[in-house]
Amino acid sequence: MNTIATIKIAVNALSINKMRSGLTMLGIIIGVAAVIAMLSVGSGARTQISKEISSLGSNLLMVWPGTATSGGLRVGFGTMPTLTSDDARAMAQEAPDVAFVAPVLNGTAQVVYGNQNWSTIITGTTPDFFELREWPLESGRAFIQRDVDGATKVALLGQTVVENLFGHEDPLGKVIRIKKIPFKVVGVLARKGQSPIGQDQDDSIYIPLTTAQKRLFGTTFPGMVRMIIAKAKTQEAIQNAEKQITELLRQRHHIMPGREDDFSVRNLTEMLATAEQAAKIMSILLGSIASVSLIVGGIGIMNIMLVSVTERTREIGIRMAVGAKPKDMLMQFLVEAVVLAIIGGSAGIIVGAIGSWLISYFAGWEVSISLFAIMLAFGFSAFVGIFFGFYPARKASRLAPVECLRYE
Repeated sequence: MNTIATIKIAVNALSINKMRSGLTMLGIIIGVAAVIAMLSVGSGARTQISKEISSLGSNLLMVWPGTATSGGLRVGFGTMPTLTSDDARAMAQEAPDVAFVAPVLNGTAQVVYGNQNWSTIITGTTPDFFELREWPLESGRAFIQRDVDGATKVALLGQTVVENLFGHEDPLGKVIRIKKIPFKVVGVLARKGQSPIGQDQDDSIYIPLTTAQKRLFGTTFPGMVRMIIAKAKTQEAIQNAEKQITELLRQRHHIMPGREDDFSVRNLTEMLATAEQAAKIMSILLGSIASVSLIVGGIGIMNIMLVSVTERTREIGIRMAVGAKPKDMLMQFLVEAVVLAIIGGSAGIIVGAIGSWLISYFAGWEVSISLFAIMLAFGFSAFVGIFFGFYPARKASRLAPVECLRYE
């Protein structure tokens, strides 16, 4: 018997019992849809994490101040001011693998324009900050080194601040008040979106570092900053840049060998790799859980096919009596199982795509339906059909014609 004839017979046999075939395929449909939806959620999570961390910039190193001890208790990094703008200058000049360095002094303040006011983060920094953060302007200009040297009262606004203070009005050239101090708006930054910790990066105002130190926040000691951000020249140079910064700061802070650093250097590339690995593990876990329903669907196929073999025993006997070979019977029932799995898998792909879209729409999660997820789910459903359909098909092929014809 040729393959086409076998497939036609299998499809006809399945179409006779439409309800049974539909219920059998339901397990496969649910399983494939679940696998696609879960893998899409996991892939979307990895994409979102990568996008959020990349929004901070590439090849970045974050240098934080050291720890403080109070009442015998040590508290976290950043609680004891140990960094200065001179440290940042030294890093830019003496660390060969560092491309840009930007010291940061920030704080929260109320900002007023006309009859509108808004509480936001005010960040004092240098012009290199926007280079290493890869943050372009939407309009206006960035402040320059002359503004830092002269501690001028100019400001760059994030999009969220513009929306809450100015609405549809053009902010360029306008004067805002930060802690009652007037600042002229010279530029508006392009939209950045959320940071990896969920903070709105556009809800911020940037001013020259010296202006923040002398006019807004003050400093515990001259030149104090809360953080220094450095950008390595290349991704391959990040490790060397981190080592150079650590050695330079230990030397500048007169830290003896064996003593603990009074600062912390964090590699954002490692953070990205760790976060993506965690998301990948979550995606695999979700896919593995969803694949259980595929196995359950496969067991359903096997049970239905066993029932079908029992019900069609006389048909098997007649066909074998008129010349059908055991391999023909094996092929027929195996094809029936595979057809059930493939049709169920195809429907499951559609349901999974729709489910992924609904998850994205109602939950607000980013999902990414990959070709790999579709091929994996579809291939697994075909495997399930072959694996769980083989035993009933083999049982049918081993029936003796005489016994089949006697079966009532």
